[in-house]
Amino acid sequence: MEGFFDDATILLGAAVIGVPIAARLGLGSVLGYLLAGIAIGPLLTLVGVEPETLRHYAEFGVVMMLFLIGLELEPRTLWAMRHTLIGLGGMQIALTVAVVTALSYLMGESLNMSIAIGMILALSSTAIVLQTLSEKGLMKTPGGKATFSVLLTQDIAVIPMLALMPLLAMPAVPQLDPSGIILRAGEAAAHADEHGHGAHFSLIEGLAGWQATMVIVTVIVTVILAGMYLSPLLFRYAHMAKLREIHTATALLVLFGIAYLMVLIGLSPALGAFLGGVVLASSEFRHELESNIEPFKGLLLGVFFMSVGAGIDFRVMFDDAANILGLTALLVFVKAGILLFLTRLFGLHKRDKWLFTLGLAQAGEFGFVLISFSLQENVLPERLAQTLLLVVALSMLITPLLFILYDWISHHLGEHTEATDVHRKHDEIDEDAPVIIAGIGRFGQVVNRMVEMAGLKCTVLDHDLAAIELMRHFGFKAFYGDPTRPVLLHAAGLKTARVLVACLDDKHASTRLVRYARSQRPDLHIVARAHDRVHVYELYQAGADDIVREMFDSSLRAARYVLENMDFSEFEANEMERTFYKHDRMTLRELAPLWEPGRALKDNPAYLARARELNKELETALVAAVVDEEAEDKATETRPKTVE
Repeated sequence: MEGFFDDATILLGAAVIGVPIAARLGLGSVLGYLLAGIAIGPLLTLVGVEPETLRHYAEFGVVMMLFLIGLELEPRTLWAMRHTLIGLGGMQIALTVAVVTALSYLMGESLNMSIAIGMILALSSTAIVLQTLSEKGLMKTPGGKATFSVLLTQDIAVIPMLALMPLLAMPAVPQLDPSGIILRAGEAAAHADEHGHGAHFSLIEGLAGWQATMVIVTVIVTVILAGMYLSPLLFRYAHMAKLREIHTATALLVLFGIAYLMVLIGLSPALGAFLGGVVLASSEFRHELESNIEPFKGLLLGVFFMSVGAGIDFRVMFDDAANILGLTALLVFVKAGILLFLTRLFGLHKRDKWLFTLGLAQAGEFGFVLISFSLQENVLPERLAQTLLLVVALSMLITPLLFILYDWISHHLGEHTEATDVHRKHDEIDEDAPVIIAGIGRFGQVVNRMVEMAGLKCTVLDHDLAAIELMRHFGFKAFYGDPTRPVLLHAAGLKTARVLVACLDDKHASTRLVRYARSQRPDLHIVARAHDRVHVYELYQAGADDIVREMFDSSLRAARYVLENMDFSEFEANEMERTFYKHDRMTLRELAPLWEPGRALKDNPAYLARARELNKELETALVAAVVDEEAEDKATETRPKTVE
């Protein structure tokens, strides 16, 4: 027990120190956990063989991750995305597995090992890529959407890969348990019995093949039906206790119960967790399940990645550094080549093409899971597994560099867009309108509908072809193309338009659009959508006339509803809303000259000092609004009534 607390303290301490540093450097949490494991394992040797209990916790992290992935895959959503998932995602996996398998076979590996290597290296890092896409605001771009589709397909593909891996097993190969601990093939069974985690009971032991199949099918069907019809009753029963911990216990019971049933019928607990997640994806308790399990998943999965890092043998790296670095570079180039081919096949161009290609060119965290599982199932020898662990880890480490390369290419394309010939050209614009709306997302759609209902014509531009086609289905005329392109803006009637509305999701593109339009038309009235307060200042300097923060007005309405339900009259709440609105607009005008581009607000003393003064003025104004209303009410009560 004392050893358990020693190792648990070291693991948690390494996570608390290492992961924030990695996140600060833009490496992501997965690499942070991996580097923390390397630090306490091979570098500092603070942990040796991981305690058995922590090994099981690490396994639980993988099971929880697959359960949460299943929860995100609502069957109706999957069906709606079937063409992208099967087409783009399916082709990426199939081509990468085929090419990597062929290369591995040509390098002298057996066919079974080559197939396993192909599956391991076909996957990309969901955690790192999605986090980076979100931070850079690229999720809604065509390249971001295509990248997400492939990552989702890869996550789903892990399940059949785990199921296929035992079929590739060969005898007398050293084992590695799922937390990175090397076990000799002859010691595996004894190790399981000694620690009490072997399979003591099986529902299919001693059965004929057809009988075992019937039992497996029966259990899976039972899990599906129970998830659909019994789980709501179970969660409603747990809700009667009105205790958060009982909700958490119920969620964990469902998760581990399904995983244990899969073990009893000889299937992977990860497969059971994924199946249970998919079954419960349509449940009314889905979000509660996610919120209860997410903290456990994140921490225990972190333990798994740290155990992988602690188990990496750097002697392999030092003994064969040139080979490992060469294999890593070869992997990135091979995957990038396949992805680049798919961009041409599926019509991704310019920035989207390079975002898709460079964003998915690395291996991923599921590679660690498959490597560990392949060792456990006697598919890969220990030396090869250690080489693959290093290749996967190194390819993930260079992912931030690949995104830096994408930024450089994107900037280069932005400066030379007009000279770049693309397969999909922008639409020919056959009419001029007094209003140009750039961007037809949720924000731009509302603007367009209201303006057109008033009887005015609008020229709508957007670089999202799916959004344009959707608008056309509803009878609105819209044109495909990048609104930041000068050629397209002039074709849309920039010289004659009276109002330009910048509604782009990408705030940097929106600022560029406003700056260019102002340089061409000093008399043009520009209405711009702002992402936040800092973006307001950027748009103000770029030349926008009216700037609307996308969440501001809706937030004001929500605050007014709160006041109306906290004993304020409708008039009082409305007056406070109006006062806040006027003061906020005045505040923006006051602070805009103090804002300095490239300097954080917290590092600008003049801005902070004036902001504090204005906040005090706002408090005084709000109190005055309430006092004035109370005085008006009293005056009304004492005023003589007029009888007509």
